[in-house]
Amino acid sequence: MTASIAEAVEKAGVVGAGGGGFPTHVKATASAEVLLVNGAECEPLLRSDTELLLDHAERVVRGAELMRDSVGAGRAVVALKKKNEAAVDAVERALPAGGVELTLLENVYPAGDEFLLVYDTTGRVVPEGGIPPDVGVVVSNVTTLSQVADAVEGRPVTSRLVTVQGEVTEPATFRVPVGTPIGEVVALTGPPTAADTVVLAGGPMMGRVVEALSEPTTKTDAGLIVLPADHRMVTTRTATDAYVLRIARAACCQCLACTELCPRFLLGHELMPHRTVRAVQYDTLEEDHDHVTSAFLCCECGMCELFACPLEIQPRRILAALKAELARRGIENPHRRTGLTAVGVRDYRQIPSARLVQRLGLSQYDGPAPFDPRKVEPVRVVLRLQQHTGAPARPVVDEGQRVLEGDLVGEIPDGSLGARVHASIDGTVESVSESEVAIVLNQPQAGGATARRGRGGDQSS
Repeated sequence: MTASIAEAVEKAGVVGAGGGGFPTHVKATASAEVLLVNGAECEPLLRSDTELLLDHAERVVRGAELMRDSVGAGRAVVALKKKNEAAVDAVERALPAGGVELTLLENVYPAGDEFLLVYDTTGRVVPEGGIPPDVGVVVSNVTTLSQVADAVEGRPVTSRLVTVQGEVTEPATFRVPVGTPIGEVVALTGPPTAADTVVLAGGPMMGRVVEALSEPTTKTDAGLIVLPADHRMVTTRTATDAYVLRIARAACCQCLACTELCPRFLLGHELMPHRTVRAVQYDTLEEDHDHVTSAFLCCECGMCELFACPLEIQPRRILAALKAELARRGIENPHRRTGLTAVGVRDYRQIPSARLVQRLGLSQYDGPAPFDPRKVEPVRVVLRLQQHTGAPARPVVDEGQRVLEGDLVGEIPDGSLGARVHASIDGTVESVSESEVAIVLNQPQAGGATARRGRGGDQSS
């Protein structure tokens, strides 16, 4: 049964829908004592996981049972924030008599980070450079697990729930075919409520600036946040690397705030962002410098630069750049300490999400984004062949070929870590390249993406 679950998940192209994009069939072959179901919805303003639970909690629970059996876990634990009372009620109603438990989390950031989730629910600390299975735990997002349930029933990943929040007329959550242009999804919420706006794909803390509204949605896009172009969440991301380094060198006073609130440091990992910034200040960036290579331990949650630092220095940007440069040089993470203990004051340094949202200047957008049951029907989709960790999928269709929703268009390269890609609409293959496959409806309708009333598009595939 374990092999058949993993094979079905691989065939369906399921990846970590919480943002990581790790191929789920690989997780399904792991061995663990505990399966953690991540429903914390870590990022502010995102609502897609919560909206999924309200309508399809039974699918998530079914997926949890399947993944639990696949990894041989004795326990499956659904972790939700206690503030999401309606979702908690929905899960409680869906829980079977035994085998799947529910645990409630405080509304703090970044509660959904898998290392923190492991500690908060089991008391185990994932070692430096490690992953949750190192301490007997596998973590899966609720959307991922709903897709696992579908995969076992033969339905591949062709759509997902996407929240649209921010400077929009009617914030909402839609079921969107993978590959739908981002601009068309945003347009479903009505005209923007600000003159000059920018879209973040993902949440405000870890999301990226969308360079063109023609960019396609992917399997890992849980939300689209529309913000004024001069909002801090935009300007921090669009600042040049040279500017970030100049400010770090000129302004850092070594106050330690970034380190004192770093979630990884508080778990006992030897990550001290203030010391990395000091190394930047003194230009001591040798490859064997501990506070340079400790960049490998950073989860890029943004706490250091968007909440902790009083001078708006950006340690996360610096650490991310160092990680990329070290990887480019072929340097591996030397930090591998095990048997770690969380810092004693950790419980007193948890940041309430409401306080974070206020600090970020997002309070006016922190409202409901209810599921809109209209069926989203784009006239053209672009399916990226790398929506996941690992190697890009290999295209297996030709220009002019007709496909149906669910047909395979991208296969995992032989011997590689990867994930399959499937057609998300019925149509004709317009173009094929090494990086993407474009599909158009056989009879395109004018006006781009449409949205029809009805619940035909809200299945948990």
